[in-house]
Amino acid sequence: METKLEQIAAKARCELKLRFTSLAHHITRDRVQRNLLKIPNHSAAGVDGQTAKAAKESFEGWIEPMLQSVHRQGYRAPAVRRVYIPKPGKTEQRPIGVPTIADRALQRSTAEVLSAIYEQDFLPCSFGGRPKLSAHHALATLHEVIAGGKISWVLEADLKNFFGSLSHEWVLRFVEHRVGDPRLISLVRRWLKAGVLEDGVVQSSEEGTPQGGSISVLLSNVYLHYVLDLWFERIVKGRLRGEAKLVRYIDDFVICFQYREDALRVQEALHQRLGKFGLSLEPSKTKLVEFGRFAQRHAGKRGRNRPETIYFLGLTLYCTRNRKGNFKVGMRTEKSRLKRSLLSLRELMRRIRHYKISDQVAEINRVLRGHYAYYGVPGNLRSLSKVYQVVERYWRRMLCSRSRDGGRLSWGTFNQIKERNPLLRPKLRLPHRELQALAVL
Repeated sequence: METKLEQIAAKARCELKLRFTSLAHHITRDRVQRNLLKIPNHSAAGVDGQTAKAAKESFEGWIEPMLQSVHRQGYRAPAVRRVYIPKPGKTEQRPIGVPTIADRALQRSTAEVLSAIYEQDFLPCSFGGRPKLSAHHALATLHEVIAGGKISWVLEADLKNFFGSLSHEWVLRFVEHRVGDPRLISLVRRWLKAGVLEDGVVQSSEEGTPQGGSISVLLSNVYLHYVLDLWFERIVKGRLRGEAKLVRYIDDFVICFQYREDALRVQEALHQRLGKFGLSLEPSKTKLVEFGRFAQRHAGKRGRNRPETIYFLGLTLYCTRNRKGNFKVGMRTEKSRLKRSLLSLRELMRRIRHYKISDQVAEINRVLRGHYAYYGVPGNLRSLSKVYQVVERYWRRMLCSRSRDGGRLSWGTFNQIKERNPLLRPKLRLPHRELQALAVL
């Protein structure tokens, strides 16, 4: 099965303008079943209320009708159930779409087939939602661009309501550049028009694509590939005076420049370019920052103690120097993300305080492991240590609260408990040599 996708990928790589007219037969029952089995049993159910476990057990009953409807272009994509999750450090919430389990498996299968084509087209500046690439690759590349180049200015950009603003017309036109199979085009159109269930009412979708589905991530990458990546690499860079580099992770991106005048020109052109495709920048979150090896020297001339910082993928980036005195980009957990992580851990410890101690530690360490894995970048040990210290103190407090009379647990006794059930200590997952290796992949 994978050999067939590799053949598609090879053909797409060799013939950059080829439109693939027969793809739907690659969405097989085996592919859908394999993607279905990857969905955890605790995953949230969609509008039909069917759980992942139930969908797996009833697979034989719904797979053939689903595939037949895809081939006759009659698949009716179920509405997406909308839920809200908190935005880091804010009172507002982010809308997330929850497709049905069966539809989720079909989306993943379709995304696999389309990715075989588009992975040959996507540029090296794009990192999000792509196989074998992660936020750490984007951060490593940004570090190398700034620390190893002539970069002096960084445009930190934020797209306003990106997923809710995608033009369905433009999405389909972009997909049709490479996909000529009407069954796949129909499938994508049905997903775009599926609608959203909220408060018991299905709202029609005239624009945008709900965050949460696998196909949404792929379509978002395709959209910005044509709107931003190709435009910047093929048109903009050749007209600039100095060096310039784009680093994008789905809808989060920064553009680095050697000269301020180049940055100002691109910032103005970017507004016009995005507006043509129904997108816009969030003014309050878009700023041009003097950043790089010469920023420290210039900061003093401008009456500042230190250069400004930039924010990217949950981390605050700042100008600093290594032990040899050479410039480097420092990284630390962004304040709102740190606050959100600590609040989440406290809520977890309150919820599980009456569990067995070994079970409590297992749950806490599971969350700590994920936090360290993402934020454990070079230079961020202080932030990781703060998380560990807060967890340590609050866990002791929760253990004290288990007693009816609020008895006090001495630190000596608490340390004995920790020796038997140790909390996971901070660990940098990406030493400098590995960070540099990621950047050249």
